[in-house]
Amino acid sequence: MADTETKAVLSGGPADFPERIVPIEPPGPEIKIAWRNGYEHFRASGRHEDTEEGRLPVYEWWERTELPG
Repeated sequence: MADTETKAVLSGGPADFPERIVPIEPPGPEIKIAWRNGYEHFRASGRHEDTEEGRLPVYEWWERTELPG
């Protein structure tokens, strides 16, 4: 089984987001992922989901920030 402590399932956010299972280093209450001249922000939901990579925490999208320029 994969190391489920360092990966998470992303819920919500852009429909064309390339990955829904992502590494998280270190695990925490929020993660930020660079995407299309900005960042997608996700928060830990307290839920878990069974995946092909094991039981993973679910992080829900809550906002996007744009990079200047």
